[in-house]
Amino acid sequence: MAAAAATASLTSNLLLFSPTIPRLHPSLSPNPNPKIPRNRRITASASRKGSPSETECPVPWEQQPVNEYQSLSSSFPFSWASADLQDYCSRLVATGAAFALLVGLPVAAFGTRAISSDADHLRWAVGATSTGLLAVTLAVLRMYLGWAYVGNRLLSATVEYEETGWYDGQIWVKTPEVLARDRLLGSFSVKPVLSRVKITLVGLAAALVTCALLFVNIEDSKDVSEMAGTRAIAGAYNDASARSFEPDAFCGEPDFSP
Repeated sequence: MAAAAATASLTSNLLLFSPTIPRLHPSLSPNPNPKIPRNRRITASASRKGSPSETECPVPWEQQPVNEYQSLSSSFPFSWASADLQDYCSRLVATGAAFALLVGLPVAAFGTRAISSDADHLRWAVGATSTGLLAVTLAVLRMYLGWAYVGNRLLSATVEYEETGWYDGQIWVKTPEVLARDRLLGSFSVKPVLSRVKITLVGLAAALVTCALLFVNIEDSKDVSEMAGTRAIAGAYNDASARSFEPDAFCGEPDFSP
């Protein structure tokens, strides 16, 4: 009994006079899993809470450039420009053919019959083709304006946005992470689409000019064929005008004037 009491008193004295063990800071404490770096675990926890670039962005969700790009790339008809080249061309051809047959051909036929009773099928074809080309040109121009707007907002270092209406416009400066992401998206996703649309606009403009020249040549050839029965030099000589001024010069020749 005396030995047990002595042991108990010695243990209590050691607990009273032993120094307290200081607690280490969490960053200085041993890593429980040495395979995973400590900074990686901290970054993962921060990513679960949300990155600062996303939480501190005051721009509304629908006005953020990256969301505008996603909405544009899936909307009609802007999604045509970002589709495969074969699908892009086939959709433009189908649109032009539909407008040419359903709108251009009836208008050209009605307009030609209103001017002349003779049916001119070549003029009908040129008029219908011009209508289809004009419709496709307007659609492609609308695509270009939409993609250029989104591309400028992606490549710009600032974002103009509206909180509640047009009267309270604000400007937000992008963070380096957001700017790098947007410029990467604009350079590799938007610029190729704009290049394709520009080439399409140049080709459509050349086709429209060709149709206009063909239409003018058709008009000139028709005027020449109508005047084939009389001797005439455009802007210089005509039998009808010469007969009115010098009737004696046409003695013995029949008068073909109406």
